[in-house]
Amino acid sequence: MDTPPLSGSDSDSDDSLVTDRELQDAFSQGLLKPGLNVVLEGPKKAVNDVSGLKQCLAEFKRDLEWVERLDVTLGPVPEVSGPQSTPQNKDQKTVDPEDDFQREMSFYRQAQAAVLAVLPRLHQLKVPTKRPSDYFAEMAKSDQQMQKIRQKLQAKQAAMEKSEKAKQLRALRKYGKKVQTEVLQKRQREKTHMMNAVKKYQKGFSDKLDFLEGDQKPVGRRTKEGAKGQQMKKGPSAKRRYKNQKFGFGGKKKGSKWNTRESYDDVSSFRAKTAHGKGLKRPGKKGSNKRPGKRTREKMKSRTH
Repeated sequence: MDTPPLSGSDSDSDDSLVTDRELQDAFSQGLLKPGLNVVLEGPKKAVNDVSGLKQCLAEFKRDLEWVERLDVTLGPVPEVSGPQSTPQNKDQKTVDPEDDFQREMSFYRQAQAAVLAVLPRLHQLKVPTKRPSDYFAEMAKSDQQMQKIRQKLQAKQAAMEKSEKAKQLRALRKYGKKVQTEVLQKRQREKTHMMNAVKKYQKGFSDKLDFLEGDQKPVGRRTKEGAKGQQMKKGPSAKRRYKNQKFGFGGKKKGSKWNTRESYDDVSSFRAKTAHGKGLKRPGKKGSNKRPGKRTREKMKSRTH
């Protein structure tokens, strides 16, 4: 069925519609046959073409000396610390390809075995194996690239140091805030303790004024007995000693100098000469040194004038 070509997307849509209709008609008539999809009869068989492989090898093989090739095939170096390896131990100690450490160690030991086998051979052939002291080789990366890497590493190290310093500052601030809170709480406890002691003293529940010294600390029930014992060992405070000296040690004050029957009967301290003025006179109390009266002094002054 021939149709005039259309331009743009309309032509594509019409072509697709026409082809779909044709396919549907062909499918209904049974004209469609398999061949659009490739049907595999079975799994692909692997072919070991030995002759072909040898032919490819002969094409690119070159007969060069060993110094030019430097090829060697060896197994890994045996472990020195372990026991001597046997074929059974080798089978048991197969390398697990999924274990990264074992795989890398096997590569390392195999390279080590190759170096140990090749070095004497190179020395026999008089091939130098060490880099000369004046050897100069261009770096794989340019100086600018290495400078960028160095700057990046320095920036990373500076950022890590800055972060560490910030962590330390935060820790110090947290510790300082904790100490400040403890000091404020301690002051509040001392203030509360002093106010309670003042109220007790005002109401007459206590006669102690130790809270005025400012050194008292609020103590618990368990530490009160120990504090009292220490105070008893140290003795009364200076304020208490001054009050004892001024007001006495307590007890009855009135009538302390009254006579009793025992004091009235006690005449052991009585001195008759002292009582009647016949005793020894005090030194410096002589009659000749007695000061004259006022009128006598005035008469004496008038006589002199």
